[in-house]
Amino acid sequence: MKADGSVRGDERTKGLVLVTGASGYIGGRLVPRLLQSGYRVRCLVRDPQRLRGRAWAGSVEIVRGDVTAIEEDSLGAAFEGVQAAYYLVHSMMGGEGYRERDLLAARSFARGARRAGVPRLIYLGGLGDPAAELSPHLRSRQETGDELRREGPPVTEFRAAVVVGAGSVSFEMIRYLTERLPVMVCPRWVYTRVQPIAADDVLSYLVAALEQPASASQVIEIGGSDILTYGQMMMGYAQARGLSRRLIAVPVLTPRLSSYWVHFVTPIPSTIAGPLIEGLRSEVVMHGDLAAQLFPNILPVGYQEAVRRALGSLNAGAVETSWSDSLASSEGDLVPVTLTAEAGMMVERRQQPVNASTGEVFAAFASLGGKRGWPYAEGLWRVRGAMDRMVGGVGMRRGRRDPHDLRPGDAIDFWRVEDVQPGSLLRLRAEMKVPGNAWLQFEARPLEDARTLLVQTAFFAPKGLGGLAYWYGLYPVHRAIFSGMVRRLAEQAEEGSRRRAGKR
Repeated sequence: MKADGSVRGDERTKGLVLVTGASGYIGGRLVPRLLQSGYRVRCLVRDPQRLRGRAWAGSVEIVRGDVTAIEEDSLGAAFEGVQAAYYLVHSMMGGEGYRERDLLAARSFARGARRAGVPRLIYLGGLGDPAAELSPHLRSRQETGDELRREGPPVTEFRAAVVVGAGSVSFEMIRYLTERLPVMVCPRWVYTRVQPIAADDVLSYLVAALEQPASASQVIEIGGSDILTYGQMMMGYAQARGLSRRLIAVPVLTPRLSSYWVHFVTPIPSTIAGPLIEGLRSEVVMHGDLAAQLFPNILPVGYQEAVRRALGSLNAGAVETSWSDSLASSEGDLVPVTLTAEAGMMVERRQQPVNASTGEVFAAFASLGGKRGWPYAEGLWRVRGAMDRMVGGVGMRRGRRDPHDLRPGDAIDFWRVEDVQPGSLLRLRAEMKVPGNAWLQFEARPLEDARTLLVQTAFFAPKGLGGLAYWYGLYPVHRAIFSGMVRRLAEQAEEGSRRRAGKR
């Protein structure tokens, strides 16, 4: 650690950094970036189970703690030896008392950090002119930064508007509305100016702050290279997706009515949509170039490039298991079937405990397709393949290269092997013609008593209204097939286990 409060960049291991909000959108992406940059990371979470299943969970120190604790001394263990702390906590929902809760949490955290001698805090707040009439939610974000400065060590506060990235709630609202509505009746806030920023650029600033001592005790506005209206953002997204869309602005949609509209059209509940829409009435653009002065090597991209990156994760098939809930460790924790919308995808996940080893479960799903066929409703699979051939698709004629061995890039009927991890995971990408992108993923996760949790997940990223109609129209058929398939795979693994046991 340097005397000026920055972390030495020439050390092989750069020092210990504390991250709050590691289970959230930005925090969950920041942690691996810090690890990649050579920092040791400690995560402060109320429930450590929330981090189970994260690819980086085994590489960080996890401390249980609650930033809303009245006694800031209770956070002492989290601050021990920390050279910088990220504060990425705020109330997503509105509701009575959320401002007071945010301020209490910031006060508790800041006092604890100061008492423990933490040199610096880094905070991500909301962009907006403090002298303007900001929404209560946006005002609360800035007041949280004020509270951190008042009660704690020097603070680097970044202020950002819409963060463009798959999974960011403000961007997902724009995405869902644009995907699902060919004609959008919008309130006047579609003409409000905003300066969106790519998620990658936000993360670059957050990491770079550790090695820029001049950023301490500064409020730094960050944004992308474009200033747009929300309407232009929607139309820009539609252009990137090849969708034809029309906006009709009307004066009668109040923020409350707009939040209910978002609630019914998208997966975002009105309790979260309400505060977001209130904030959309405020112009959120940068008014200075401090970010460029302090971080000249960071050149934020424009909106279209940010959208391209966000969509790229879908087009490349970057379906992360970290999107799911905490891994089940017992049948009592097991939710057999979940159907959700995650980061613009429809996700149907089925889980079943199996009395077999992970290797035997993996062997069952790794031998799908080809001459062996599919374990349930083989006739329906064949019909789907024939329909695909009729419209110029690949159909079911390709079979597979080897009845047992798999490697990335192999064809399995009308699927392509995208990832295979022997003994644990198989991910298939659909190559039949569908209005969107689809994947089918199988996992074998160890349980107690030599059993295995078989996890079967269908992912579908619909393109426009036609994609949604396809998903919901065929879901009754898919539900029957997926239900039967996970059951038959479990039975096959158990049969294999019994045969091997009988030979011993």
